[in-house]
Amino acid sequence: MDTTSLFSVKGKTVLITGGAKGIGLMISTGFVSAGAHVYISSRDEAACAAAAAQLNELGKKTGGKCSYIAADFYKVEDIEKLVAEIKKREPKLHVLINNSGSTWGAPYESYPDSAWTRVLTLNLQRVFTLTQQLTPLLEAAATEEDPARIINIGSVDGIRTPAMESFAYSASKAGLHQLSKVLAYWLGMRRITVNVLACGPFESKMMKATLEKYKDTIVNSIPLGRIGKPEDVAGACIFLSSQAGAYVNGATIALDGGSLVAAKL
Repeated sequence: MDTTSLFSVKGKTVLITGGAKGIGLMISTGFVSAGAHVYISSRDEAACAAAAAQLNELGKKTGGKCSYIAADFYKVEDIEKLVAEIKKREPKLHVLINNSGSTWGAPYESYPDSAWTRVLTLNLQRVFTLTQQLTPLLEAAATEEDPARIINIGSVDGIRTPAMESFAYSASKAGLHQLSKVLAYWLGMRRITVNVLACGPFESKMMKATLEKYKDTIVNSIPLGRIGKPEDVAGACIFLSSQAGAYVNGATIALDGGSLVAAKL
């Protein structure tokens, strides 16, 4: 066993949706730091360009690099263009991280029907669309010893009952967790693993307002006594993408400091 390379992702090609901001940028930074070639994609082209420039500066020291391809994941045609562009540039894709997502909070009585369409489309349906279309590139990268990897960014709110009135969001993440298990079975036979990180609170645009109001309460509910750091989510993704995580398939890993197991009176 070569323990020096057990957690290596150096030279791997990785696509991270929503990789220019929040948790996505944390993950992108981790992979570039580890010497991978990272593609980031979202509809905010300016944010992608700025993140890629920042990450390529880091890559000068680590050997990693970052490219970006702007795409609006609500639009199937944009996904098709993204996939076509990656196929032009790369013969294979080692890791796909489905991180792009949205939420919607509103009181039960006024929760709009349109929120369900918007949130479930991005958080669930488009994960399947993109994964389906990129499967040939993932298969091209896969070997028996080193399968290709899919990591879906889920949420503890897809497991527990959330305190906020985010009905579509929690339902979409629960659906993503189950979709990931189903894909783990079907794609495992193609030497592609599929796993989920059920994330707790991290500093992100989605969590900004909640943390501003309730950070102390949230921290006090977590056994480890803090919210997530960039190293936590980047490290988990690198583990799952490296030889160390090659036999993990169909897992839902709670990345939450223990909030799901915290005792409550």
